[in-house]
Amino acid sequence: MILYGLKNCDTCRKAQQALATVTFVDVRADGVPPGVLERALMIFGDGLVNTRSTTWRGLSPDQRQRDPITLLRDHPSLMKRPLIVDGDRMWLGWGKDVQEDMTGRA
Repeated sequence: MILYGLKNCDTCRKAQQALATVTFVDVRADGVPPGVLERALMIFGDGLVNTRSTTWRGLSPDQRQRDPITLLRDHPSLMKRPLIVDGDRMWLGWGKDVQEDMTGRA
């Protein structure tokens, strides 16, 4: 199981603590493999890009119109976090629904 996130993100740290066997990958330092990113975009659509982030607000209107994959490669902190991958399954975020599905408790 791999958790893609940011090392200074509180939500990512909470998910990491709850998922004892997870391998953490810092998206700012290591990025997300292109195949994983493309699959996540197919599954989660526009929800993969965090349009409420400070990074998003700092982008120009032209930059915001770019392809989501390109945006996420150029600005990894734009990705909603965490992105958790376990084989063929993926989860986005660490809401109660994800927590319940992954740990059996919310």
